[in-house]
Amino acid sequence: MSHAASSPTTATDPSPARPPADGIPGSRDGRAARPPAGQRDPFFDNSKYLAIVLVAMGHAWEPLRDGNRMMAALYLFVFAFHMPAFIVVSGYFSRSFDMRPDRLKRLLTGVVVPYVVFETAFVLFERAVGDDPDMPISLTDPWYLTWFLIALFIWRLTTPVWKLVRHPVLLSVAIATLASTSPDIGDDLDLQRVLQFLPFFVIGLSLKPEHFQLVRRRAARLLSVPVFVGALGVAWWAVPRMNPDWFYHRDSAEELGAPWWCGPVMELALLGCSLLLTVCFFAWVPRRAMWFTGLGAGTLYGYLLHAFVVKTALYRGWYDAPWVQGPLGVVCVTVLAGVLVTALCTPPVRRVFRCVVEPRMEWAFRKDAVELARERSAPPAG
Repeated sequence: MSHAASSPTTATDPSPARPPADGIPGSRDGRAARPPAGQRDPFFDNSKYLAIVLVAMGHAWEPLRDGNRMMAALYLFVFAFHMPAFIVVSGYFSRSFDMRPDRLKRLLTGVVVPYVVFETAFVLFERAVGDDPDMPISLTDPWYLTWFLIALFIWRLTTPVWKLVRHPVLLSVAIATLASTSPDIGDDLDLQRVLQFLPFFVIGLSLKPEHFQLVRRRAARLLSVPVFVGALGVAWWAVPRMNPDWFYHRDSAEELGAPWWCGPVMELALLGCSLLLTVCFFAWVPRRAMWFTGLGAGTLYGYLLHAFVVKTALYRGWYDAPWVQGPLGVVCVTVLAGVLVTALCTPPVRRVFRCVVEPRMEWAFRKDAVELARERSAPPAG
């Protein structure tokens, strides 16, 4: 994947009330005083919203790739960076994570509980609407989108380790490349994805506010244009020559029909490509508050909920109409995907589904000693 003050928080944004030091959005060179305490930086909310829109569009495009080389090229292009960008931001906002009880509670309620709920819901949906009426419920085999939640849980639990070791990025890259060579890791908890996407999370952990200030410069935006054009050209060239499953990072090289040594080669090549395109993506993210900025707090809702609509469209044959495969259909599918995920990030939808995406669950946890002492010392009401 990605991701949350007065607005509800999400699992990908653990410290929204204390945003990282950053330039005030809209400043000419990105170097300005940090936002006041408690104020969210619009740049990051804009990044999360735009990334989740690309995620939804990419999923909506998937059935349109056959026989349409342009759509297949756009699909590869977007898949090269939309989840890496989401994961980098998730890592950046995980820098303050430690094993404090309040943060562990939030990890459980904001990641584990939604994983259990939606993994179960997706299986029941597959039984009722899909083509597998006997699909078993398994919390160790993530279905479709839930891999990101279990990956985020594992990544965030390991955050203290990455903050402790020397050269964390190099170590994470070594782990990812080794994982790509082993077909024995298996499907449990989607560990191939967890390990192969790990470098993006660790890079996010390692970033500082000044790194984001660099991509906010006008020069970065100008340089990103030829990079985007070149990447689209490479994607067009790669469509008939490359297995798109490499971009999912869910299989080893041997499982994709390649010799083991192709795993590290492709892992490093895709890592470099994805990071470059992610930087270019960040360069074009608006720095000031936009009409969609507030929706950045609800991207986890859009991420999880849009899957039901996309899969329903696929299972019910909505893509089979001839006009959908044409230019007008492609435009309509793209616009509808953007509108759908935007609507799912809005406050009314978040209020309805907060009980399963961001449950408070105070009843499930003991109060720690500090919290109890604070309550005893508080003056009586009235």
